[in-house]
Amino acid sequence: MSNGGGAASSTTHLLDFLEEPIPGVGTYDDFHTIDWVREKCKDRERHRKVRIKKKESAWEFTKSLYDAWSGWLVVTLTGLASGALAGLIDIAADWMNDLKEGVCLSAMWFNHEQCCWTSNETTFAERDKCPQWKSWAELILGQAEGPGSYIMNYFMYIYWALSFAFLAVCLVKVFAPYACGSGIPEIKTILSGFIIRGYLGKWTLMIKTITLVLAVASGLSLGKEGPLVHVACCCGNIFSYLFPKYSKNEAKKREVLSAASAAGVSVAFGAPIGGVLFSLEEVSYYFPLKTLWRSFFAALVAAFVLRSINPFGNSRLVLFYVEYHTPWYLFELIPFILLGVFGGLWGAFFIRANIAWCRRRKSTRFGKYPVLEVILVAAITAVVAFPNPYTRQNTSELIKELFTDCGPLETSQLCKYRSQMNGSKAFTDDPNQPAEPGVYSAMWQLCLALIFKIIMTIFTFGLKVPSGLFIPSMAIGAIAGRIVGIAVEQLAYYHHDWFLFKEWCEVGADCITPGLYAMVGAAACLGGVTRMTVSLVVIVFELTGGLEYIVPLMAAVMTSKWVGDAFGREGIYEAHIRLNGYPFLDAKEEFTHTTLAREVMRPRRNDPPLAVLTQDDLTVEELQSVINETSYNGFPVIVSKESQRLVGFALRRDITIAIENARRKQEGILLNSRVYFTQHAPSLPADSPRPLKLRSILDMSPFTVTDHTPMEIVVDIFRKLGLRQCLVTHNGRLLGIITKKDILRHMAQMANQDPESIMFN
Repeated sequence: MSNGGGAASSTTHLLDFLEEPIPGVGTYDDFHTIDWVREKCKDRERHRKVRIKKKESAWEFTKSLYDAWSGWLVVTLTGLASGALAGLIDIAADWMNDLKEGVCLSAMWFNHEQCCWTSNETTFAERDKCPQWKSWAELILGQAEGPGSYIMNYFMYIYWALSFAFLAVCLVKVFAPYACGSGIPEIKTILSGFIIRGYLGKWTLMIKTITLVLAVASGLSLGKEGPLVHVACCCGNIFSYLFPKYSKNEAKKREVLSAASAAGVSVAFGAPIGGVLFSLEEVSYYFPLKTLWRSFFAALVAAFVLRSINPFGNSRLVLFYVEYHTPWYLFELIPFILLGVFGGLWGAFFIRANIAWCRRRKSTRFGKYPVLEVILVAAITAVVAFPNPYTRQNTSELIKELFTDCGPLETSQLCKYRSQMNGSKAFTDDPNQPAEPGVYSAMWQLCLALIFKIIMTIFTFGLKVPSGLFIPSMAIGAIAGRIVGIAVEQLAYYHHDWFLFKEWCEVGADCITPGLYAMVGAAACLGGVTRMTVSLVVIVFELTGGLEYIVPLMAAVMTSKWVGDAFGREGIYEAHIRLNGYPFLDAKEEFTHTTLAREVMRPRRNDPPLAVLTQDDLTVEELQSVINETSYNGFPVIVSKESQRLVGFALRRDITIAIENARRKQEGILLNSRVYFTQHAPSLPADSPRPLKLRSILDMSPFTVTDHTPMEIVVDIFRKLGLRQCLVTHNGRLLGIITKKDILRHMAQMANQDPESIMFN
């Protein structure tokens, strides 16, 4: 090949060939962070092409319409699937939960409540007793009462609890290790741009759905609400592969996942608006207006499907629907705020205790035996839970009972008040009556249940089974709230002449609603653990239908956040992200240090020089040796070693794919072929092999900052633009590089933590 026209024509042919997109370039390896800026540019380019092509023919115009509607289509499918799976999980969990206590002889697939619906032999006082429903003692021993039947029921309860827990942990361990936990910390990390392959795959979806039912039915102190967000995100991820617009662009896919997480909360709590706000406040990293509308639509579709399935049999979306008949009074803000303080203290204590236990699990041999740990926790839970009716029952049922207002139709122990009507047992018009011994024994059981729930939730969250935190936290708050509510109610009864009560609480009037205190306590405790505010208040009032109690809820949730933040600003999900070392830059965290870019960039003073590529004097062999000898994810490209002037940035994965692709599709690419990143080929001797042009994989506009840029600005740039790396220059000359991990290490160092301990392993 001469250096004249022949060389020019052959390189022109090569240029034309390499201007085509190379398959695989622009994709990411597992456990790497996406480049948001590059993904947005790719999407704009794709959109531009669609707009130009649609004028060519009717077929192209139809394709452009399909492209425009694909976003709405994918969130509709996600909403439909999320609603259907949530209904299925609710029905199956209720049935398996009742299976621990007995079985329906007339129809095996009915739970306890459904079994007695059709019976004509139930009485109003004992509406859950009917001949069709048999406890295990009745089936095996033939007797319903007595110590023998109690022991048999106790044994069967423990047997089923251990069976469900064992099956759940084995399925997770063998088929889908990613199906454990709540999934929200990982979803937050994925939405911030991190790639965890398989975390939202079909195996994870299938195993998570099955094991979630088993884990909830085993009676462990966990909920299904957090994992339902993971289930919905799996649906969103799977459906996004049907549409090239989303499957080929990681940033666009994350818009679908944001909408999916809204659908997940929508079906978990029957709270579509709360779901959208949860996605916006708690999990999403990038949330444009378009995503807000699609999240709203996905939540609507999911809630509609769940309502159609009607899993609770009450023609409502929610399990905890309440109707209180009394307004709240200004004085009651004091106990509400005290419940907020309790919620904040509980949240801070829970986060520290749970993280300490999870860290111990990771660092000791105990963590190597997840099956044994689950069996142990399930056994302790079942043995301790059975004797106390408040811990034996399903946690959702417990919360429902605690939220409920006492009325003439209630048979709960918490509603047995001594009647003033000449010893008659009728329910009087005076709800603020002195409590009878039944209420005091119920209060003792509630206090024991509170201690039990607090201890078991610390050890349960983080087990290798699907485990949500919403319902256990709400249960702890609801128990504490109900105890406070009954105490205030009794205070108002015995001391109605106090100035606090005299103005608004007449003797015999219905003043205090203990169920409202339970609702406020539940919101406060959940707020203390997760540090959610706006979305939490909306979820709770959608969950209960208690719209007029929004001010007490806001006061308690805000107080719990302030108290919790006094002990540490991060919620449980951020704490677990940091424990697992995921590269997550929290937007809520403030960077207050006065360091400069040159103090954080690499290479440091004693480090080897920065690995760089020159624009036109490397061979394929030299380029491959740079890649093989280093583990960096990308390399700055400079004009020459002498000038150090920056040209662009090339990713390691893209270079490797481009070289392999050129060798496969072109002849004449040898080890001593010249590699160039410029527009035109450099002057080469006549006998040199064909050069390799890699300009198409070069990022010509990498983000750069000067060495004197304050780190708070650099951190802001990384957060707001979702960068992977940023180059540092001085008077136009390349000095070093700052990656997302460098920033996380620096922030850990500034917080007096071990910088290497936070790195993802």
